[in-house]
Amino acid sequence: MKIKGFGGIFLRSKDLVSLRNWYEKTLRISMGEWNGSIIKPDADNETIFSLFHNDSDYFPKEQSVMLNFQVENIEAWMEHFSKIGVPLIKGPEKSEYGTFIWISDPEGRWIEVWEK
Repeated sequence: MKIKGFGGIFLRSKDLVSLRNWYEKTLRISMGEWNGSIIKPDADNETIFSLFHNDSDYFPKEQSVMLNFQVENIEAWMEHFSKIGVPLIKGPEKSEYGTFIWISDPEGRWIEVWEK
């Protein structure tokens, strides 16, 4: 037996339409009438499942979950975010794992964007 991958990421929202529109404009995740999207990763895509101690300051303590999107050409994403007025909250940070930047959705959730 093996884990094939995550089956989904589900967020509660105070304003579903606005949040759906933000994700479409900002991260280019087009959602259907059912308020969802199916993302089919490439062969070189990885999904990381990681636990953080309650005291970790890696993302805001009041946020129980953080989304991470693996991307190609993180520089182009930073230009895109700048053009549409979405500021980086943190980054870029480079390490042996790749380059990371962070943005926030309209409800204040940090989103990590990663290029391997």
